[in-house]
Amino acid sequence: MSDSTVTQLAPTMVALEFTVTEAELAAAEERAFQRLVRNARIPGFRKGKVPRKIFEQTYGAETLTSQAVDEVVPDVYAKAVREHELEPVDHPKFEVLEEAEGRPRRLKATIEVRPTIALGKYKGIEVSRPAFAVSDADVERGLEALARERATLVPAERAARLGDVATLDYEGAIDGVPFDGGRGEAQVVELAEERFVPGFAAGIVGMVPSETREINLRFPDGYPAAELAGKPAKFQVTLRELKELELPTLDDAFAAAVSTKATMTELREDIRARLEAAASGRGRRHTGNAIVAKLLAAHDFPLPASLVSNELDQLVEEAAATGAAGTENRSVLRDARRSEAESRVKTALLLAAIAKAENVTATPADVAAELESLARRYGQPVARIRQILGSNVLSLMDGIVRNKTIDLLVDNAAVAIDEETSAAAS
Repeated sequence: MSDSTVTQLAPTMVALEFTVTEAELAAAEERAFQRLVRNARIPGFRKGKVPRKIFEQTYGAETLTSQAVDEVVPDVYAKAVREHELEPVDHPKFEVLEEAEGRPRRLKATIEVRPTIALGKYKGIEVSRPAFAVSDADVERGLEALARERATLVPAERAARLGDVATLDYEGAIDGVPFDGGRGEAQVVELAEERFVPGFAAGIVGMVPSETREINLRFPDGYPAAELAGKPAKFQVTLRELKELELPTLDDAFAAAVSTKATMTELREDIRARLEAAASGRGRRHTGNAIVAKLLAAHDFPLPASLVSNELDQLVEEAAATGAAGTENRSVLRDARRSEAESRVKTALLLAAIAKAENVTATPADVAAELESLARRYGQPVARIRQILGSNVLSLMDGIVRNKTIDLLVDNAAVAIDEETSAAAS
């Protein structure tokens, strides 16, 4: 055993003291010398053949000591961490306690570590979830979606209605002043309420080509462009052209054209099977979320500050990437997201503790299957996906362990399905 000791400084902070022996330093210095001497150029000696004493006189003995310390301290530290079964979550802060002739002998590493989690009951958790049923109407909507993919656009000799494809000129103004992004010319759009500010598509309904109409509406309070949120606006809209989707006939020929099925009966069965598989997945996710919520409420343990800080950094960066965080409000956003960051960290630590207790691991087969899945999703070879991931393969493995752990919890839960509370199948 090494000469190392651990002192608990706080629930998630320890001080690890360890000794670097003369033998360890000497061996590391010799390895450093053997590496450096290969390229040393000293008159009168061939490369790689310079005696160590001459090398030290030329380059300084401290050159070898410096490289030896850089190598041996992390190595001895890692051995001490394994010996005391510590689980660091951040880089250590080193402090030299004793040294001799410029060479460290005794060091202290201050380390933030995973908290000790006393696991309570996590199997047989009682949860309820709504029924994720697939109806005939769901199947027909699936068929309609396939039909719309094969539909053709034909001129519509009538007034506009929702679902049509319109070519529009429009210009919006607030208090008579045009605003950025409020003008369009010859814009081809589908008239669907969810695609526009509420009231815009509905305001076009009833128009005929060449007609101009004024549409009054109000931007939602939560509109992404803060300068427009909650404000009333007027749009001058001209309908240039109107087309409608002409759907194909839903017959056996359609089934063969859009799938590997020969008949509409088989296609409907296939759509139902796909929807049921998706519904089953949503049911399991709902159950998993409910179990995790119960486990979080039942377990209390300290959270490492660095993990919370890193999670906050990620949340703020995600918000910045979507335009939700300006430079001026990042501090406010950081405070607002702290609870979410703490919940994420607590969830990760708790699931990791359960995984350890249950010996859940990411096997080579698990990793290979996940890489294959990513390759199919992004249309890239597995080797390219592995190259892109690089060291992030470790995060991929963490995700696999997390998912397998949640599956274990779901498989061992007592789940009550509320048949009177149905959730949408899609």
